[in-house]
Amino acid sequence: MLEKAPQLSLFDSLPVLTETPAPQPSILTRSARVWLPKRVLFTPDALEEEFGQQMFERISAAGLPIEILKSNRLTGLRGADERETYRNAKNTLAVVKAPPSAFRLQPIPPSADWQMNLAEGCPAHCQYCYLAGSLQGPPVVRAYANLPQMLQNTAQYEQPGKLTTFEVSCYTDVLGIEHLTGSLAECIRYFGTREGAQLRFVTKYDQVEPLLDLPHNGQVRARISLNAEPVTRRLEGGTASLEARLRAMRQLALPREQGGGGYRVGAVVAPIMPIPDWRDHYRHLLDRLAATLDFECDLTAEFISHRFTPGSKDVLQQWYPNMSLDLDESTRAQKRNKFGGVKYVYQPDDMRTLKQFFYEEWQQRFPQAPVLYWT
Repeated sequence: MLEKAPQLSLFDSLPVLTETPAPQPSILTRSARVWLPKRVLFTPDALEEEFGQQMFERISAAGLPIEILKSNRLTGLRGADERETYRNAKNTLAVVKAPPSAFRLQPIPPSADWQMNLAEGCPAHCQYCYLAGSLQGPPVVRAYANLPQMLQNTAQYEQPGKLTTFEVSCYTDVLGIEHLTGSLAECIRYFGTREGAQLRFVTKYDQVEPLLDLPHNGQVRARISLNAEPVTRRLEGGTASLEARLRAMRQLALPREQGGGGYRVGAVVAPIMPIPDWRDHYRHLLDRLAATLDFECDLTAEFISHRFTPGSKDVLQQWYPNMSLDLDESTRAQKRNKFGGVKYVYQPDDMRTLKQFFYEEWQQRFPQAPVLYWT
C-alpha cells in the first residue's frame, strides 16, 4: 500500500531566520500614477442621472475622449485573447447605471456589516488581484451614475442602537478613480450626516488632499493597504509606493488643526505572504508605520493572508504570464465555502505562525489600537 506523501509547508522552503536582519531595500517615495483611461464610455441612462452629468463634466475637464453609447449595454470590449482583453479593459472607464441587484446589499463580515459598491473594476495592476475571476466580463472600471440613490438605500440597512458599517471598496480602489468620478467624496459627505452608520474604504493610492476638508464628522474610517516592501514593489503595479501610502495615512489621520483630515484610520496589511526573510520585512513595515503615526489617533488593524481560487489562478496567469506570485497548491490547504467553492489558503500550522507573529508585533507597537480580525 502506498503511503500518502506528506503535505508540504510553505515554511519548509524558506531560509532559516538568522540573527542578522535582512537588508532592507532603499525607500521609494513615488506617488501613484494618475489613471487616465484611453477610452471613456457613457451609457444613455447614466447621463440621465444628475450625478452622471457631474462625472461627465469632471471627465471632460480632464480632456479625456468620451463616447456616448447608443444603448445601455457595454459591447466590443474583448480583444483577440485574454491578455489583449485585459489591456483594453484596464484602459477603459464606463459610467453606467447600477442595476437593481446593486441595491440588495450583501453582508461582508469580517470587513463590515454591508457591502455597497460605488464602482466595479480597478485601475491598479496587482498580480494577486482578488477581482480576478469574481467579476463578470472584462475588468473594465464601471462607475455608477446613480450613486446618490444607492447611498439613500443604505438607510434601511442601518440597525437602531448599533453602529452599522458599510464597505465601498470591495470591487475597486475608490481613491484610484476619485479624480474622475467624485464618488468617494459623495459617500463621505453622505455618511458624515449619518450618526448610526460608518463608511469604510481602503486604498493603495495616495492622492488624499481632496478628502482632507470634507465633512466626515468622524463617520468614516479611511484605511490604507500596506505590505512588506518587496511585495509592494514586485506585485502591486500602478499603485503608490509604500512610503507614499504611509505619508497619505498620516495626512488623513492628523487633526484638522494640524493640516490633516482628522479621519479614523486603519492599516490593512494584505495580502500577507511568508516571503524570504518575511519577519524582518514585516517588522520593518510596522516600524515605519509606528514612526509615521507618532501622534494619538484612532487606529485599527486588519490582517489578511494570501489566498486564491482555481478560477482566479487561471485568470491571473493569463493576465500576467510572467508573474512571480507563488500559486503552488501543494503548499496550501483547501478551504470550502457553503456553496462548495474552494480557496487555497496557508496550512494551519503556517497560519498560526503568521498570526502569532503579527499579533505580537502589533501589540508591541500599538497597544491601544485593536486588531479587528485575522483571515
